[in-house]
Amino acid sequence: MSHSPKPLPAHPTSSDIRQSFFDFFRSKHHAIVPSSPVVLPTDPTLLFTNAGMNQFKDIFLGVRESEERRMADTQKCIRVSGKHNDLEEVGVDTYHHTFFEMLGNWSFGDYYKREAIAWAWELLTDVWKLPKDRLWATIYRHDDEAGDIWREVTDIDPAHILKFDEKDNFWEMGDTGPCGPCSEIHVDLTADGCSPDLVNAGSPEVMEIWNLVFIQYNRRGDGILEELPSKHVDTGMGLERIVSVLQGKTSNYDTDLFTPLIDKLKAMSGQPYEGESAIAMRVISDHIRTLALAIGDGVLPSNEGRGYVLRRLLRRAVRYGRKLGFERPFMTELLPVLRTILGHVFPELDDSKIGIERAIHAEEESFAATLDRGIALFDEVAGGLKKSGDTLFPGDAAFKLYDTYGFPVDLTRLMASEQGLALDEDGFHERMEEQRDRARAARKDAMMDESAELVADLIKQGVKSTFTGYDRLHQESAVTHIIAGDTFADVLEEGRHGEVMLKETPFYAESGGQVGDKGVLRGASGEFEVWDTRKPSEGLILHIGKVVQGQLKAGDAVYAEVDQEGRRRAARHHTGTHLLQAALKKLVGPSVKQAGSLVTPDRLRFDFTHFEAVSGDKLEQIERQVNEWVLGNTPVETYTMAFKDVPGSGITAVFDEKYGDVVRVVDIGGFSRELCGGTHVGATGDIGLFRIVGESSVASGVRRIEAVTGWAAYDVARREHEMIRHLAHRLSASPEEVVDRVEHALEQIRTYEKEKKQSARAAAAGRTDELLAAKVVVNGIDVIVGDAGEADMDGLRSMADTLMKKSPESVVLLGSRSGEKVSFICTAADSVVEKGFHAREIIAPVARIAGGGGGGRPNKAEAGGKKPEKLGDALAEASSLIAARLGGA
Repeated sequence: MSHSPKPLPAHPTSSDIRQSFFDFFRSKHHAIVPSSPVVLPTDPTLLFTNAGMNQFKDIFLGVRESEERRMADTQKCIRVSGKHNDLEEVGVDTYHHTFFEMLGNWSFGDYYKREAIAWAWELLTDVWKLPKDRLWATIYRHDDEAGDIWREVTDIDPAHILKFDEKDNFWEMGDTGPCGPCSEIHVDLTADGCSPDLVNAGSPEVMEIWNLVFIQYNRRGDGILEELPSKHVDTGMGLERIVSVLQGKTSNYDTDLFTPLIDKLKAMSGQPYEGESAIAMRVISDHIRTLALAIGDGVLPSNEGRGYVLRRLLRRAVRYGRKLGFERPFMTELLPVLRTILGHVFPELDDSKIGIERAIHAEEESFAATLDRGIALFDEVAGGLKKSGDTLFPGDAAFKLYDTYGFPVDLTRLMASEQGLALDEDGFHERMEEQRDRARAARKDAMMDESAELVADLIKQGVKSTFTGYDRLHQESAVTHIIAGDTFADVLEEGRHGEVMLKETPFYAESGGQVGDKGVLRGASGEFEVWDTRKPSEGLILHIGKVVQGQLKAGDAVYAEVDQEGRRRAARHHTGTHLLQAALKKLVGPSVKQAGSLVTPDRLRFDFTHFEAVSGDKLEQIERQVNEWVLGNTPVETYTMAFKDVPGSGITAVFDEKYGDVVRVVDIGGFSRELCGGTHVGATGDIGLFRIVGESSVASGVRRIEAVTGWAAYDVARREHEMIRHLAHRLSASPEEVVDRVEHALEQIRTYEKEKKQSARAAAAGRTDELLAAKVVVNGIDVIVGDAGEADMDGLRSMADTLMKKSPESVVLLGSRSGEKVSFICTAADSVVEKGFHAREIIAPVARIAGGGGGGRPNKAEAGGKKPEKLGDALAEASSLIAARLGGA
């Protein structure tokens, strides 16, 4: 039985409005479903989820069926790249965001245009009481059906129904995929009512609030539109925009979705919300939402892909933070406020609270060092341009700032403009394209070669194989298709490579981190060696290899045999991976999330979210726990369940893995339960032995454990035993005495090194006194410039600190040699800096003379060089530059 939704309160909150949307569509028999993560594994064409319908793409394409014909939700969306990219508008205008919530309702082959239009009008005008004379509807220029329905089922002013072309009213998720005509609803917020020419004109006073998409096509890679098996409805309404309308605000940032964040920034910075400060506060409040929710879904800042998008957003926010006076990490102070706004809607903000805070804080801290080094490079290049009279900042330097120091190009562009310089955009993009070309050349994937179009045709035809490999490793089957290069083939002759598809196959295709099976296909007329097995689409299993004897023909009966030992070893490592993750969650913390894995017959690799190295003691505990489970010989059970029942069940799912409506669970004694389609041992005892062989950092906030099982673990133990035996022989000790003997030898080495440093410090002390005696006075300021002799950078820093303590109101610049290198350091008292002295501006040209460069802060800068023979010339130049800067020349 349906119930009419409650009217909104007189002063609705964003939570009231979101809930009202849910209640309305629940009354129309829609299932209210949770948002998908911001990373959608079912669609590799998307960097981030950018629309409400992304998670349902397979349903629209007819690849899978939905258990519900009608659904509604609020979807987390991020738009920062590609076709839908709002980044440059964020903060400058008042209604674009990198993260936003998309309220949506869907029909999967159920209702269509008539109901979608009628219900949208009902919610907006009857429930939310928007004035009808302020609403406009746009339709696709060829969609007369939608226009007729608007006039039939609503009382909209017919003059407010406008036609537009593909640019405005034909919706496409990307360059490929589901698409169709749409009808947008716009609201007029002008004082006296707008004219038709303001609709779809980009005016913030007449803006789109709801898009009703009628999905009936799929656009292929070649641009051709194909009719979908059935017609669907996908609607999307940005929560931020509709909240601003219903709360009577002219800016999304004035709603309760943002004002608590902006109020916090005002309090933290002491800056008013106006002018450039207001833009900075809007950018930061937007970006913290994106960062927190993406990290909460398992994406971490890094140097590539999605991770780099987050890194760019964080650095963009930090740059705007500088405009508010923040020189220290500040972003995490906004997270408690964000949790009060969105935590009840997206519980991952609370569930992953510690991980989110650590990731953001670590990124801010690391960028502080990167920023200083990048600024030093920028200043060096900009200074040279000014001397030469050039006004174009070179693209290769901008690329180096991007590639080496992580500077987003918009940051370099801003810095250049502040110096009166233009950025060589073409040169920068040429270097970027060169890098992409190198990456493309290096990228190798068996499914992305000349056979890609043929594979796409098989997917379109719905061709599938049946996987039988959970229960057997060999069976009789038949060849259904052969791909040879860029064509389908009837026959594959001896020596020819190809990809073979069978009617049924026991070969496991690479998926979920587990590599594909190897083996052989034997037929009456030939033998095909399988090197790898891949699955470009669900059910489409390709055996990659070559004919090693005779020939293979389409239609041949074959006997498919998997490499049994390879499969068994892979199964041991896969079950071992599950046990490792269970041990990590138990001993390191429940917030640990899988960030990647590799399972091969020889080893396993498991990446997980964690913000510090796992200690040796902890690794020992983890290894012991896994081996306890192995010795327990617990049965490994599998069963299926509905994916919608997984949330809240305690079953582990991987955020970037692809799942259908029905999923397979691998359950090991209840202490390890994961969604997994891989192959496993029958009981944990089949693993034999588990050994951790390495723990390392993969990226900021991501650790990696490498381990081995079974015979591979035995080989590790045997090699360790042989190593200890060899050391014992060399040290003339028993194996039990090896550690003590090595510790004794190390202690002797440490004693020698300590004595060596003491001698060096004594020599440095004498040199310090000599340098202090040779100081000069420039305009009342002590200046100490000199050769510190043989010293590395640590020794140079120590000498400079000593001189500053003995002569605190001075400028010190020292140079030293260490092997084939030369080092410089320049320090200055704060009182000298206040008079305009800048250590970085002195040390950069000094280091250039010695074939190097450097950077730092106004009161301390460091540099290195490759020409020790130029040290004297460099120090002479340093004396001149310091004297000139202090007004003594």
